[in-house]
Amino acid sequence: MKRGWIVAAAVIGVGACGQSAGDAASSADTLTRRQKDSLIATMPIPGARGVGRALDAQDRSRERAAALDSVLAGAR
Repeated sequence: MKRGWIVAAAVIGVGACGQSAGDAASSADTLTRRQKDSLIATMPIPGARGVGRALDAQDRSRERAAALDSVLAGAR
């Protein structure tokens, strides 16, 4: 009987700790991945220029995809 109470208390304790840690991490993380990457691109660290170039390439490919979608939508 004593062992059951110890196991129950441990399960409740672990469950409570896991929920609060997840809530704290999600509330503190307010920037999107793109915003973080654009901040990194402006920093004087190795590889930052590459991050900026990758963001530019992503923007260009999105523009091309949007242009292609508008052409295809007009053809229907």
